[in-house]
Amino acid sequence: MAERQITAVSTRRVIPVVMCGGAGTRLWPASHHARPKQFLRLTGQVSMFQQTVLRVAKLGRPVIIGNIQHADAIESQLAEIGIEASILLEPCVRDSAPAIAAAVVAIAEEDPDAIAVVVASDHYIPDDEAFRRAVLAAAEAAQAGMIVTLGVKADRPSTAYGYIKPRVTGGGAVVPVDAFIEKPDLAKAAAYLAAGHLWNSGNFIFAIDTMLNEIDRHAPTVADAARGAVRDAERSGATLRLAPSFAGAPKISIDYAVMEKTDCAAVLPVDFFWSDLGAWSAVHEACAKDADGNAASGDCLLLGAERSLVRNETDVPVVAVGVKDVAIIAEPGGILICDLSSSQAVKSVAETLSVNGRSRRAGAQGSPDALAAWTTRYEHWLLTGALPVWWSLGADHEHGGFHEVLGLDGRAETSSPRRARVQARQAFVYAEAHRLGWTGPAREAALHAMRYFRTHYLREDGLFRALVDSEGHPLEESATLYDQAFALLAMASLHKLPGAPPGFDEDAERLLAAIEGSMRHEAGGFREQANSPFQSNPHMHLLEAALAWSEAGGGATWDALADEIAALCLKRFIDPDDGFLREHFTARWQPALGELGRLVEPGHQFEWATLLARWARLRNEPAAELAARRLFETGVRGIDTVRGVAIDALNEDMSARSSRARLWPQTERLKAALLLGGAADAATDSYAEHAVAAAESLWKYLDVPTRGLWRDTLTATNRFVEEPAPASSLYHIVGAVAALKHSLAAREPAIPLAAQ
Repeated sequence: MAERQITAVSTRRVIPVVMCGGAGTRLWPASHHARPKQFLRLTGQVSMFQQTVLRVAKLGRPVIIGNIQHADAIESQLAEIGIEASILLEPCVRDSAPAIAAAVVAIAEEDPDAIAVVVASDHYIPDDEAFRRAVLAAAEAAQAGMIVTLGVKADRPSTAYGYIKPRVTGGGAVVPVDAFIEKPDLAKAAAYLAAGHLWNSGNFIFAIDTMLNEIDRHAPTVADAARGAVRDAERSGATLRLAPSFAGAPKISIDYAVMEKTDCAAVLPVDFFWSDLGAWSAVHEACAKDADGNAASGDCLLLGAERSLVRNETDVPVVAVGVKDVAIIAEPGGILICDLSSSQAVKSVAETLSVNGRSRRAGAQGSPDALAAWTTRYEHWLLTGALPVWWSLGADHEHGGFHEVLGLDGRAETSSPRRARVQARQAFVYAEAHRLGWTGPAREAALHAMRYFRTHYLREDGLFRALVDSEGHPLEESATLYDQAFALLAMASLHKLPGAPPGFDEDAERLLAAIEGSMRHEAGGFREQANSPFQSNPHMHLLEAALAWSEAGGGATWDALADEIAALCLKRFIDPDDGFLREHFTARWQPALGELGRLVEPGHQFEWATLLARWARLRNEPAAELAARRLFETGVRGIDTVRGVAIDALNEDMSARSSRARLWPQTERLKAALLLGGAADAATDSYAEHAVAAAESLWKYLDVPTRGLWRDTLTATNRFVEEPAPASSLYHIVGAVAALKHSLAAREPAIPLAAQ
């Protein structure tokens, strides 16, 4: 029969669309916003999402649409069952109409003649073949222009489901819908059952062109938002991240937006078992049970229990003695005990807890306790993980210097070329490690990096070349301002390092003279050795080095350099009207033409904010402090609120240019928030909240099996790129940890001498 049905609709390709939204709060505490019920194993060995995908995959390659927060769960659970699919990720929750519209628009680009089968990812349908037969029968009507929903023949009055009133009752053919009816009370549900009304399963079968026409007709704002979101989406393989314009769609269900208005609505009555598993009572009904009617999973013991559901996902045993008709759900995040007949009320309890939880979290976001806890965690990670790992595994103890990357298993890629900036940064890192309290060989590690750097990168003209091979042979002779700035920064840190050999101040002055002699620009500032020679970024690191030397007592030369770069930034690098910092310029320090001139990097807004604030406080320049705060505000415009991370790049109109999010901007957001929040003003609390949020987002990158390593790149579709950990990131992380420690020390009250 299935083969005959497939032949009947073979003129149009069938594409399953699996809707992955919803939080499933009725199944608290197992299901919540971070882990909705569709990703749980409730009735067997695979999750509800996996059951659904396996059910529909025989119809065609599925399209999955879900929230970007659940991208990892979607991809990993698809991989577990060996199913390939196209994935659409929503940047925000907008109910079923915008989600379906986006899927329809995306499918139309590839196959506008297809038949879509829209199914929920969390419904339980044990008879897969019966479901597919029904879908293929409905597809014949869809081919003729109907939008068909599957109406389940009710076997009892239920207040948990909406109902469909068919225009003609009885039989199994597709018939027009007379009315869609909201979830009723018990008396109305009984009347609907007697009248032959059907449960609304929420499954839809339609031709792509039909649904596009109906959405355009009845919900044009939804259609416009969907088209824009797909048109401007970011693609990564088979995954499409919908553009932020998706948020312009109203929050509306497909029932309200289209189905209650269209003349194309039809229903196919079906009599297979179906449940939306909308409450623990429904889960109990769907599960296999023992002789006493109990369904149990996990470490639990039932004595004299009857007709109960016991689910234990904790490490401690659960014992149920003499209970009847109850649900006992034990999760690490909470424990629920309720009468199965009252399980529909769990949703209101979960919502109450969620509201209270948000309030508590919001109040604690910027609290000293939260920042102190993050400081302790990061300090421990750095001193006991990262610094030992990179000295023991990341340093080349045979040839000198440091490797560029370490695999996430801790193995060095020994043949990789080595950039000058990495060696200079590692010298800085281990010199700073001593000041941060690392008891390991900080001085030895810092000098190890600097010796290699001087030996293999120093050119005859006093500048440092950019690149050598793994054996130290020159590969790239060019000397960039960026690399020279890091050499100066490393020398400043070594100058302050107890027990380090003398002479770093003289080395730094010679290097600065070489920079002045070959890179000085007649219109102020310096030229970079690059296709775009006039950039703010290398000046930023030169300012960082100048401030380091000023704070180390380097003298007037370094003070003057810092003043010059800060003035250039305030006058030329920062847009005078909107207060954001640009990256590329003409020779007269005007914004560069084209895409380069429109580039805005959130990470650099934060990084410059920190440096300008430091300079402003050294020079007592309140205007520079205000500019730093405006830069921070621009950086905040580049935070993806869904993923909680600062993205790589914006355009000058603050639209997203690249939603990829590397590790380093998260560290710079943290540093800037801590420094700017250190001043006593009305904005302090918001900066502290940003600091905690930045600490949380950064930790995602560091949370890898080998402690002390990290992931560097989070894709626009919320997946970390599987790649080695780059050594260059340690410089950024050390700066963030140092800022946390400094901020914590500044908040702690001084102990009177008499009490010491």
